[in-house]
Amino acid sequence: MTPLRSDLLRSRLARFRRTLAGVERGDERAFHRARVASRRLRELLPLLPSDSARPLRRRLRKVTAGLGAVRDCDAILPLIDELSAGPASRTNPLDHLRVAVAAARDEARARLNERLTTGNLRRLVRKLGRLVDDVAIAEASKPAAPGARGWRWALDARVTRRAAQLADTIREAGPVYLPERLHKVRIAVRKLRYALELGGEAGRHTMGAEVRALKRSQDVLGRMHDLQRLIDRTRAVQASLAPPQLPVWRAYDTLVTSFEDECRRLHARYVRANGGLTVLAETLIARHKGSDRGRTGAGLFLTRAVRVR
Repeated sequence: MTPLRSDLLRSRLARFRRTLAGVERGDERAFHRARVASRRLRELLPLLPSDSARPLRRRLRKVTAGLGAVRDCDAILPLIDELSAGPASRTNPLDHLRVAVAAARDEARARLNERLTTGNLRRLVRKLGRLVDDVAIAEASKPAAPGARGWRWALDARVTRRAAQLADTIREAGPVYLPERLHKVRIAVRKLRYALELGGEAGRHTMGAEVRALKRSQDVLGRMHDLQRLIDRTRAVQASLAPPQLPVWRAYDTLVTSFEDECRRLHARYVRANGGLTVLAETLIARHKGSDRGRTGAGLFLTRAVRVR
């Protein structure tokens, strides 16, 4: 049986709810899982019939952003520990860098606790729970309404637009290592992956191979992004040295060079794989555009009405 929107929302909300206890304890993995769960909820909310979904989507966006500041530091610290096991462990800068990043993480957690208290998160979960009930009631009362099927067509259009965005960002990034453009590619890969996952759960298509390919690219681009953030953090610590000491300054330069070398190795992997990403995106665009031909006018209207952000 094809799942309803209320079923999808209920399961995604359950995943988000399960992370909250870990977030309250300060568990690093829980922060990451809560952030991912909030993004998956946001992917579904625009496809719901209720007007109350829009403000909840804005609140979830704030949750994602707040968790992201903590997650960025949590992702950098394991990289420092990983490097500490190698030759760079003979230099003092890694120790100073770890202290600086840990302090930044503590500050980010303090800001998160001020802006997103436990009570706020629990209230958001309760409101999302009421939204599940509202959607389920609407689906039960009007099972044959145009929107009952149109949202799946809208989801197909969403996948098409996500795929087009990915193809565009890959083309704009080109073969040169430009961190900001590669960051946009990473975001486009992630958004297309979440849209495909939602399509699979909704019974539209089996996209396991495509999702795995996107996950591999996301991992490479994610590590590259984390290293770039580490480079920025290292330069900030280096610039704060007072008074500057030439041996320590040179040790920081050596660290940055090693990080940049790793980024370029990862970028070479990305360049070798981005042809496959482009083909994947173009295949999805062609597949979903071809499926538009048999749709009703109401379905096409719903398809065009979905905005991708």
